[in-house]
Amino acid sequence: MGDTLEFNEIYQEVKGSWNDGRLRFSKQNVVYKSNKTGKVDNIAAGELNLAQWRRVCLGHGIKLGTSTGHVYKYDGFRDTDFEKISEFFKANYKVELTEKDMCVKGWNWGTAKFSGPLLSFDINDNAAFEIPLSNVSQCATGKNEVTLEFHQNDDTEVSLMEVRFYVPPSQADERQDPVDAFAQNVLSKADVIQATGDAVCIFKELQCLTPRGRYDIRIYPTFLHLHGKTFDYKIPYTTVLRLFLLPHKDQRQMFFVISLDPPIKQGQTRYHFLILLFSKEEDINLTLNMSEEDVERRFEGKLSKNMSGSLYEMVSRVMKALVNRKITVPGNFQGHSGAQCITCSYKASSGLLYPLERGFIYVHKPPVHLRFEEISCVNFARGTTTTRSFDFEIETKQGNQYTFSSIEREEYGKLFDFVNAKKLNIKNRGFKEVTGMKGKIDEYSDSDEDQHDAYLERMKAEGKIREEGNDSDESDGSGSDESFNPGEEDDEIAEEYDSNASASDSSEEGGDSEDEGAKKKKAKKAKVVKEKKERKPRKEKKQKDTGGPKRPMSAYMLWLNSSRERIKAENPGISITEISKKAGEMWRQLGKDEKEEWETKAGEAKKQYDKAKKEFKESGGGSTSTSKKESKKSGGKKDEKKRKSAGADKERERSGGNDSFKSREFIETSEDSSSDSDRKSKSKRKKESDEEEEEAVSTPASSEPESD
Repeated sequence: MGDTLEFNEIYQEVKGSWNDGRLRFSKQNVVYKSNKTGKVDNIAAGELNLAQWRRVCLGHGIKLGTSTGHVYKYDGFRDTDFEKISEFFKANYKVELTEKDMCVKGWNWGTAKFSGPLLSFDINDNAAFEIPLSNVSQCATGKNEVTLEFHQNDDTEVSLMEVRFYVPPSQADERQDPVDAFAQNVLSKADVIQATGDAVCIFKELQCLTPRGRYDIRIYPTFLHLHGKTFDYKIPYTTVLRLFLLPHKDQRQMFFVISLDPPIKQGQTRYHFLILLFSKEEDINLTLNMSEEDVERRFEGKLSKNMSGSLYEMVSRVMKALVNRKITVPGNFQGHSGAQCITCSYKASSGLLYPLERGFIYVHKPPVHLRFEEISCVNFARGTTTTRSFDFEIETKQGNQYTFSSIEREEYGKLFDFVNAKKLNIKNRGFKEVTGMKGKIDEYSDSDEDQHDAYLERMKAEGKIREEGNDSDESDGSGSDESFNPGEEDDEIAEEYDSNASASDSSEEGGDSEDEGAKKKKAKKAKVVKEKKERKPRKEKKQKDTGGPKRPMSAYMLWLNSSRERIKAENPGISITEISKKAGEMWRQLGKDEKEEWETKAGEAKKQYDKAKKEFKESGGGSTSTSKKESKKSGGKKDEKKRKSAGADKERERSGGNDSFKSREFIETSEDSSSDSDRKSKSKRKKESDEEEEEAVSTPASSEPESD
């Protein structure tokens, strides 16, 4: 027989609800862990003094009793498990596992026995039923009866509300009423909160997020009392599952979260978490309402009578000492902004998601705590409204799904690495493993090879495109675009408007008023083009020498090119923007000696560039091609304008020969129109001559022989 015995699907009854979990018998202790709440029962082997094997509704069960008076019951065993459990108990615990039958007669009269935390109703020395007194919320007495009321469990379809016991009068002892004696035995072990005595300490006006409001918190030895303007809550320490201390993203506030099972109730509302919000700057001097001897004896050095410090530290220290549970804080996770949480939305409300060492917790509306043990798989999904965010989906083994949306795209790499390190099953990655590898690969495999993540692939593709764009900008454009010349485009537009203007001059001979309107519009457009010509010198500055040396890179760019692959290897799944930001942080942290090495390399590259550029200019590179282009351009413009002026003269000669054929009634109007056209044609020729003079002055001397 081995050192341990382990059983899965073992059930524990909690207020009428069956919670499954895992039970392990070892030489040192008995450990039971609930799959629903994660609560652990740890029974030391030396404390066991009772072990009973019983036939119950879920097969067979074990009832364990300890020397401290606690009783634990676990059901769901098979009949064949009795022998190996009995042998294990004899060998390791020195306790005999005895078989005990339950009474199934259905009688409603018997003997009530109080044994530790249980009230057992026996018929002929066999238990008919047992009531855990910790489930009793109220005990009321009558003339000859006692009424027990019970705490309700929201997870059960049918709940036991109350049980009434008839207690017959006793003739043996008239000094004590048997009804009162029965009630006192119940109340001594029942979970009935009675505010007797003074509070250990009081915290005034603490801000509470759930339930919302400001409450005075009175700390009693066995329970916590929240006193607000509208509602009061009394929370026994036995209902506290976990304590969390979480820093806010702004680094100025702290969350203190108390997980409760069963939850506190207000009408139909259930509060499974009590969330307090503190400012880090708020301090307090605290004095416990106990003597120093009582403090030392009760808390064993965890607390002292007089304490001072931050308010959140004092509250957390007192709660930790009274509840006797560890405080959970965030682990090593750090998000994109350096905070230990991620901003996201859950059920249309914004909050913070904290990746912990053994789970996730979301605060604050509604609070959600998910342990890694109850997570079936996670999934990274594309954002529904924008590509700048993504969704993080968590699916539990019970089939529930939690979607945390609107997470910034920059957080993807950090969260993916965290999930991968915790060996959680990623849904879209695990699907390919099962189908492609025929289910023979471990679902918690830590390898990213042969695994497909659609979102990650898209992010990498976008980063590669952005990286290529950055590289092309840094290369300083060694190959210039010859087909695009802003100056040539302006000239072509101007020539098009000039030809339209001459056509309008010839059409004006008919004296039509509509043609005059069209001519005025076109003349205005020509003025707009003339304004564009003034910008020509600025656009010509963009021309670059072809075949010239490439500009050198700075010290930072030289270092980045050599370190890019190392950064990618150290941060798998990092986006291109993250690489740039990470590299900037690393460069700022480099020492002077390390930076000096790259600055020396950059200086050498600059010297080589200056030398190559000087040789390039001395060889005539970069100047001849530009002068040839300008000369061809100016020569072409002159020839074109000469042809246009000659054509305009011929049109005027033809129009002048037709003056004698006009009707007498139109002679006056035609003369006016011809005089107007003569004036405009003269002004047009004058403008063209002025433009030719300006071009002749602006044309370089080297291009004059070619243009002639």
